[in-house]
Amino acid sequence: MGRSLRVALLSYRSKPHSGGQGIYVRALSRELTALGHRVEVFSGQPYPELADGVPLTPLPSLDLYREPDPFRTPRPSEFRDRIDVLEWATMCTAGFPEPLTFSLRAARHLLPRAAEFDVVHDNQSLGWGLLRLTRAGIPTVATVHHPIVIDRALELAAAPSLRRRLTLRRWYAFTAMQARVAGRLDGLTTVSENSRRDIATHMGASADNVAVIPVGIDPAEFTPPPAGQPRDPGSVLVITSADVALKGLVNLLEALAKLRTERPVRLTVVGTARPGGPAEAALDRLSLRDAVHFTGPVPEAELVDLLQRATVVAIPSLYEGFSLPAVEAMACATPLVTTDAGALPEVVGDEAGLRVRAGDVGELTEALRRVLDSPDLAGRLGRAGRRRVLDRYTWRSTAQRTADWYGEVLDRKGSMRTTGEGAPATGERVEPGVEGQSPC
Repeated sequence: MGRSLRVALLSYRSKPHSGGQGIYVRALSRELTALGHRVEVFSGQPYPELADGVPLTPLPSLDLYREPDPFRTPRPSEFRDRIDVLEWATMCTAGFPEPLTFSLRAARHLLPRAAEFDVVHDNQSLGWGLLRLTRAGIPTVATVHHPIVIDRALELAAAPSLRRRLTLRRWYAFTAMQARVAGRLDGLTTVSENSRRDIATHMGASADNVAVIPVGIDPAEFTPPPAGQPRDPGSVLVITSADVALKGLVNLLEALAKLRTERPVRLTVVGTARPGGPAEAALDRLSLRDAVHFTGPVPEAELVDLLQRATVVAIPSLYEGFSLPAVEAMACATPLVTTDAGALPEVVGDEAGLRVRAGDVGELTEALRRVLDSPDLAGRLGRAGRRRVLDRYTWRSTAQRTADWYGEVLDRKGSMRTTGEGAPATGERVEPGVEGQSPC
């Protein structure tokens, strides 16, 4: 192993049991620590559940989106400083403040502790506060799982009214900040070649300056079913971190409705339906209330059990920058039906799943039918998926490649300092929001 590094790992929100950020932070910090590096995680709410030996430093927000009272009104006593006021004012004007306000809190905390860390690694907040760290000479890098502007485009396309489109444009206003910050950090990594191309297209960063480091799973935890354990017949599973257009859940519900005309079939959704959202409306429109179960967030052991019992896992997404659920399913030797969107063909390959055109309900229905009808096909796809994961997608490999990348960034930054290329320009302009930003 190379040099031992001191890493500050940042995550503006870290759902412990669902959503890629919480899983990424927990697994990467655990494996980097196992490799001999010292990792301290900094997170806003919801906080991650970390492995033993990985310290968490909470950077509390106002937690304006917590369940069961999202978009809540804080008590006056909850406001601690100007950043809290900015967070509240931005939410009141339909914006999403957390990437910015978390980065400001992180910079405020880390600047006095700069000597304690070799590198700061941001997990896609990409807020103006990170530039305070780079100006102070602190090596600062970020993971961009995919450009959020793609989510924005898909949400706008699905918006039913002008009012909704205007609200979405305001909500996603932070994506302009992210694009400008990304190109000024000391390094970027992403999880797939597809995401690297999209970062270049949508965020203006040179693809040559973005390292590709796929994420993974723990193959000792995500395993095929025990010998002799049958899969539940007619069971389809989908894992979705959010009920949004990008995840294609409505298309899967329409496919399920078609399949129910010919056979008993059930869908389990590892996730939550947004009240009044498109999935809820589709359940009533398609008379599927008795055939679909939403689990909400589940712990890892329960997720593994669901994957081991499912006949097939569907990923109907209209875009994926990587798709950790696909890797989790493959690790459990569960066959996949996926779309051709984003990085899914790259991640799944040609042997671990059947692929359909994104948004094509007819093709999705037929692919699910083929897997449900053919145990031989399902078994062949599942075995190929397990082999692919062992060859390509483990968290230990992700951590080792990430540590090597840190070293490359630090070596490059050291060379720039030696030649004077990395020195900040005299009178460098302070970006809006680094010291304060109008909520509008």
